[in-house]
Amino acid sequence: MTDIDTQYRIIDSSAGWHERTDRGRIRVEGADRIAFLQALLTNDLAALGPGQGVYSAYLTPQGRMIADLRLYDRANSVLADVPAPGTAALVAKLDALIFAEDVRVSDASIAVSAITVVGARAAALVASATGTVEKALADLPPLGAIDAPPFLLARADTSTRPAFDVFVDVESRSSAFELLNGVGIEPIGRDVVELLRIEAGRPAFGQDMDEHTIPLEAGLLDRAISLTKGCYVGQEVIVRVLHRGGGRVARRLVTLSFDPALEAPPAPGTMLQVDGRDAGRITSAAHSPRLGRVVALGYVSREDAEAGREASAVVDGRAWRAEVTGLAG
Repeated sequence: MTDIDTQYRIIDSSAGWHERTDRGRIRVEGADRIAFLQALLTNDLAALGPGQGVYSAYLTPQGRMIADLRLYDRANSVLADVPAPGTAALVAKLDALIFAEDVRVSDASIAVSAITVVGARAAALVASATGTVEKALADLPPLGAIDAPPFLLARADTSTRPAFDVFVDVESRSSAFELLNGVGIEPIGRDVVELLRIEAGRPAFGQDMDEHTIPLEAGLLDRAISLTKGCYVGQEVIVRVLHRGGGRVARRLVTLSFDPALEAPPAPGTMLQVDGRDAGRITSAAHSPRLGRVVALGYVSREDAEAGREASAVVDGRAWRAEVTGLAG
């Protein structure tokens, strides 16, 4: 594997691929699958049709996150892309909630592989590798999908670069790698995929969000929460914060940009200070070749979550200046 700077140049001029072992897959089948998920998850699945996808969250009754999910409506099932470490537990939770409904939930992580392709020429090269039309791919909205057997091709939402998630049955996994390599898409490492996510300000469950996070803190209101659908688990807490609290939460996830002289990204958990007081902590950080500086995601108190706010973090015994550049989400 080439170094990060070289891989970054690859995606700037062409495209790279990475197998997503950090994510799991769940398949939900049965005539009542949409109604079942609609009653549990934060976003509106009832409006989905084949070729459409939606980002959502599954919450506790207290409004804390259990998982985030990218859901794709297929002809006879819903495919959910979820955090890998909690896939089995999530399947068990969902399965335990099935009573009389015609619903079947299974862990499809072993049966279905997921490959992210990202870069300036991602649409053209994925189309060439899979026999699809470039314009059809390029015109997909975020999480929109095209069935191109044996592939499901979905527009990814975790990078500012053109990016696609290629889902393929495990039997065709090796041939998928050959097809991608054959059109000039080069393998890239997880570190680069993570860097692109951080640059885009997208939080990852298990890294920037966990079981203590209210989705509003992580900036997921616009992407993951429907304000018009019916009831879902945890809705009462979300509505209370939005309507009675004006959407204000005690902390917010923000994007940060560090002094260019800092080369080593701060470790997750590094404290952030504002005006000499502890204001939060860093959750993800990486050095961006494009920006020539370390970029990060981190939580700060509500009053400090505004662009232009100056913060600092101690790295290797020295305090380094950082600037809040916006809200994550």
